[in-house]
Amino acid sequence: MDHTPNPSPPDRGGGPGRDETPQQQADRLWTDVLQEVRVAQTGAQILFGFLVSVAFTPVFANLGAFDKNLYVITVTLGACATASLIAPVSFHRFLAGHNLKPALVRTASRMVGLGLALLALTISCAMLLLLRTATGSPTVAWAVSAAVSGWFATSWLLLPYLVLRSAEHPGAAR
Repeated sequence: MDHTPNPSPPDRGGGPGRDETPQQQADRLWTDVLQEVRVAQTGAQILFGFLVSVAFTPVFANLGAFDKNLYVITVTLGACATASLIAPVSFHRFLAGHNLKPALVRTASRMVGLGLALLALTISCAMLLLLRTATGSPTVAWAVSAAVSGWFATSWLLLPYLVLRSAEHPGAAR
């Protein structure tokens, strides 16, 4: 989800139905980004904390090489997702007071998008690891994990794309 401010006249703008300056638009979009980060960041941090603790359980010692490598990949993805979702806070702190809010919003939006993609991969890999261990069936684990990945792609990418496409071409999707 890109929250790049719409190009608008330098005096007033912000899109249809809005009467705001580019700076007001950037402030509003920054607030939107922060709300998104609050939701995603909390989930990513909880998942990452859980993943870190797995290595200290008795079952972990009995995992095969594939599962231990999958665990390392999953934890690495979780750490990168967490970093990407926290990055907008760091950017804001570093850029505050430098009149760069539109650039901050663009960059933060990209970092949140990357963080969400990494979070989806982390959850899919965690599902695979969990189901391989819980079911003892690699086939079931791969099938369910693939279905979960498909649901992420559908709900996080395809459905928003279809809504956007429908809004851009009213009547075409009906």
